[in-house]
Amino acid sequence: MAKAPRQGPRSRPRAKPPMSSAHDIADRLHSAAIHLLRRVRAEDAAAGLTGPQLSALSVIVFRGPIGVSALADAEQVRPPTISRLVSELERRGLVEQVSHRSDARRRDLVATGAGRRLLAEGRARRIQRITRDIEDFSAAERSTLLAAATLLEQLGQQGQRKPK
Repeated sequence: MAKAPRQGPRSRPRAKPPMSSAHDIADRLHSAAIHLLRRVRAEDAAAGLTGPQLSALSVIVFRGPIGVSALADAEQVRPPTISRLVSELERRGLVEQVSHRSDARRRDLVATGAGRRLLAEGRARRIQRITRDIEDFSAAERSTLLAAATLLEQLGQQGQRKPK
C-alpha cells in the first residue's frame, strides 16, 4: 500500500546546516538516542521483564558465558543487585549456571534457549517499531540514516577508531 506524501517541514528542501562543534553534535546525539530508546522501550513491556533484567539478560546472551562479578561490572551495579536479577532470570528459566570451562570451582551464567528467544523477540519488536517510522522517510533521508548508523557504530567502538 503506497503511503501518502508527508506534509510539513520535512517535505521542504533543507538548507545545508552550518558546521557544528563536536560538543553540539554530541549533545544532539545524546538527546536523540535517549528519545529513540524511550520510544522503543514501550515494546519491552511485552517481554514481561524489567529494564535491568533485560539488560542483564542481553549481556549474558551476547557476552556469556560470564561470571556474576563480571556481569555486575558490565551492568555497573553491586554484586547483591546483580544476584537478585540473576535469581529472577534463573527462576524464569532464562539463564542457568554452568561450571566454568577451566576452573570447576567457578560458575558462569549462560542464557537458555528461552532466554535467547525472549531477547530476540524483543529486539524484533523494537526494530519493527523503528522500521515503521523509517518507511515514511524519503530515499535521501534513509541514505543519510544509513550513513549516520555507520558512524554511530564507529562511535560505539571508539577504541577501534584512530584519533585524527
